Amino acid sequence: MTESLIDPRAIVSPRAEIAPDVCVGPFSIIEAGTVVGAGTRIDSHVRIRTGTRLGRENVVHPGAVLGGEPQDRAYDGSPSRLEIGDRNVFREGVTANRGTAAGSETRIGSDCFLMANAHVGHNAVVGNGAILANGALLGGHARVGDQVFLSGNAVVHQHIRAGRLGMVQGTGALSADLPPFCISSGVNILRGVNVVGLRRAGLDSAGIKAVRYAFRKLFLGKPNLGRARERLREELAETGGPSPEVEEMLDFLDSGTRGFCAVDA
Repeated sequence: MTESLIDPRAIVSPRAEIAPDVCVGPFSIIEAGTVVGAGTRIDSHVRIRTGTRLGRENVVHPGAVLGGEPQDRAYDGSPSRLEIGDRNVFREGVTANRGTAAGSETRIGSDCFLMANAHVGHNAVVGNGAILANGALLGGHARVGDQVFLSGNAVVHQHIRAGRLGMVQGTGALSADLPPFCISSGVNILRGVNVVGLRRAGLDSAGIKAVRYAFRKLFLGKPNLGRARERLREELAETGGPSPEVEEMLDFLDSGTRGFCAVDA
């Protein structure tokens, strides 16, 4: 540990593993049983709780608490973890809790941006490149795919999934799964395909066209979703099979257990 990079007013446990070039601001607390990777910057008034492992080049802004005890009545004090990847930004007041069951974990990938007062509940999984805007909340065991965008004050109920490159509009709520590449608003209302997100992710016009076609076949007119999936697979099989993105949508739907967002009639 290079003392010049750690403010003397910070409290860093000698049983924390801190890379030599980590910066720690005044009045921050890093508890025992934590790991902080190289190039990470921890501003003032941050608390890194036991069981937290931060990767490389993360930035943690004032007031964030990472690895706090789960907000779960079932928690019995057993050791659990919060695993965080590289190059994430945690803005002011972000909270991310560790897992509930002994040995379990909450996971946040790499290159994520969690804005002020966002919350990641116990045992949730956040993919790479996800954005949680101000006040976005993830319940326990929620799963957010890569490059998902949760707008301000959006809420994801416990055990619910948001598929890759999905978007929840401001103040929206999910108590059913949001399929990949789709936009939702309100409570579980599908609004269409996240075309802007797909373009930014590098998907070409043919790939976007395929996703939009699949969306129409699967969700417009409120068809029976199981039959709609079968018909779409049969139709696409005659033309060489679904594109990778459409296959991803179908696989997501095949694996669902808690229902899906739907188009509002």
